[in-house]
Amino acid sequence: MGVRLLRRVFRNLPPIPTFPRKRGKEPEESKLGSAMSETQNFDVVVIGAGPAGYHAAIRAAQLGMKTACIDAALGKDGKPALGGTCLRVGCIPSKALLDSSRQFWNLQHLFGDHGITTKDASIDIGTMIGRKDKIVKQFTGGIGLLFKANKVTPYYGFATLHPGNVVKVKQHDGSEIELKGTNVVLAAGSDSIELPFAKFDGDAIVDNVGALDFTAVPKRLGVIGAGVIGLELGSVWKRLGAEVTILEALPDFLAAADAEVAKTAAREFKKQGLEIRLGAKVSQAEIKTDAKKNKEVHVTYADGEGEKTLVVDKLLVAVGRKAASKGLLAEGTGVKLTDRGQIEVDEHCHTGVDGVWAVGDCVRGPMLAHKGFEEGIAVAELIAGLPGHVNLDTVPWVIYTEPEIAWVGKTEQELKADGTPYKTGSFPFAALGRAVAMGEPAGFVKVIAHAETDRVLGLHLVGVGVSELVHEGVLAMEFNGSADDLARICHAHPTLSEAVHDAAMAVDKRAIHKAN
Repeated sequence: MGVRLLRRVFRNLPPIPTFPRKRGKEPEESKLGSAMSETQNFDVVVIGAGPAGYHAAIRAAQLGMKTACIDAALGKDGKPALGGTCLRVGCIPSKALLDSSRQFWNLQHLFGDHGITTKDASIDIGTMIGRKDKIVKQFTGGIGLLFKANKVTPYYGFATLHPGNVVKVKQHDGSEIELKGTNVVLAAGSDSIELPFAKFDGDAIVDNVGALDFTAVPKRLGVIGAGVIGLELGSVWKRLGAEVTILEALPDFLAAADAEVAKTAAREFKKQGLEIRLGAKVSQAEIKTDAKKNKEVHVTYADGEGEKTLVVDKLLVAVGRKAASKGLLAEGTGVKLTDRGQIEVDEHCHTGVDGVWAVGDCVRGPMLAHKGFEEGIAVAELIAGLPGHVNLDTVPWVIYTEPEIAWVGKTEQELKADGTPYKTGSFPFAALGRAVAMGEPAGFVKVIAHAETDRVLGLHLVGVGVSELVHEGVLAMEFNGSADDLARICHAHPTLSEAVHDAAMAVDKRAIHKAN
């Protein structure tokens, strides 16, 4: 009770429910992947082995519950590949390509400043993609090893929840098996949104999956959507030599981010040659064949100047993702979906149906792997009768471009709209010794604190390494820390983290390394 009381006092949480820990019938030993003649019983059945699902499964098994996890994904080799979108075609492979392309870009544009010269630099796209695939296989295989080590039973196929917590799995060989869970955790993840006028063909018009596997650098790449996926993958191919044009329907760039951060990022992207057209509403994307029998995509869009056409060799559609709830629920389960196809849950990820939970991209909140991690763990602990909670207000956001963009908490725009009194302090990387020595002076750190209590309300960053620095803000906010707390913590010199320290000092106009 001490842990629960402290969490409720310091985080203002709703009461944490206690769920009885029941055990199902021990399943008979069986060969995985084969048909079974009778229902197999588990304490916990998890549908989906993405970030939310595999965390839920492993934590439940660690807590002594008989656990199964079902996933339908296959790798390039046709074999089961655990880890969901994140490990297979999202977070991990995109970071591999971002790093490869960054090395090539730096070689051409920054190494000269260090006295390093090269001649006729080139990149082998096949080798780059092969490196990415090797990393993906390493990590998807790693989930399998973790399942084995923690005694999680994996099943491979498409799962559907039926009434009574029965889960039917259609395996890849066409056979069907039936599992029953005292608890079932729905972690089906999300799918790319496909536009009706720009259908994916896997070649000329692609989603993030296709854009991770181009066999050559497209001469002209069009991107619909200036969000995380569009900016990251647009950056990859721009660095490698493509002419990249991003069409964003909204009038503001990165409207969810701090306005100053978005402005600085846009300026840096423009310097890199990444063309971003705002207020560009696409209405058609037609694949045509040119005189040399090469495919082209003719994109029709309208902006403030009227209707226009953009011709590209490849088109990436990156307008967001939707919950992968189609086919997940049979009639009569009692689990409800929102009008967006997400599974309805309460603040503890419970669906309202006895023993049925849902986590990750298929429920409310940001579609981020780390948010799914925490929800999966929290649900496993709640099932075991332990405290479990995820604070959605302190989930950090990161865009892994150059410069990186990261934030946690409220923006100035949101605080103004709410009428919350606040004060800010910022510090530029151009005044930071480590950043300048690295040749990375672009960007800044901004701390936002409550004007009366000094409690940290947000941390907003753009620049080198900010994907790591943002967690200072997460930690401060989780412990209801103040800007003064950040300012009084000793930071090593010279480091990038000093920017957070100096920005916190600037909140009360006592920064040393900049004019207040």
